[in-house]
Amino acid sequence: MPERFPARPHPYLLATLFLLPLTATIEYSMHRLPISQSHRITLWATINSTELSQQIADAYSFSHIIHGLAFYAILRLATRRRISLPLCFFLAMLTECSWEILENTPMIIERYRRSALAAGYYGDSILNSLCDILFAALGFYIAAKLPIWTSIALFLSIVLTLALTIRVNLALNILNLNHPLEYIRRWQT
Repeated sequence: MPERFPARPHPYLLATLFLLPLTATIEYSMHRLPISQSHRITLWATINSTELSQQIADAYSFSHIIHGLAFYAILRLATRRRISLPLCFFLAMLTECSWEILENTPMIIERYRRSALAAGYYGDSILNSLCDILFAALGFYIAAKLPIWTSIALFLSIVLTLALTIRVNLALNILNLNHPLEYIRRWQT
């Protein structure tokens, strides 16, 4: 059953607004580039481009939509809807912002570089990180508004499409970060 966000600003929704500038400030203090090294801003970056993870959107943006869908499902199921939708949204965005910060630490960047598809990866631009967070927010919003079967179908469609087109998806990323497997690395190349 679709849920409704409150009509007037809720304290948790207002608190969520502060997460974006806070994330940007933390990433800037980590010496992340605000925009790409080329100093251009484009809507889309292709997979084999040096602009990947530097621009507003790329194929990995769909993974962040999945994050939002998953956060909604996990939080609503885990809390059995006992906490408000705005609080769930805040927790989802706090988690996504924390991941974006962690993802851009030298340790995680190096782990990505060891995978087959990210050999030249040097982290996200701040612009890309903030847009990734907004894509996760979109996924959460979609999950809150659409029937559950639609969210599940969207989730599976994105996972399968990414696996077949760019040979990467959320599950493969988690596996590669935690326990890289040689046969998956070969398949991805």
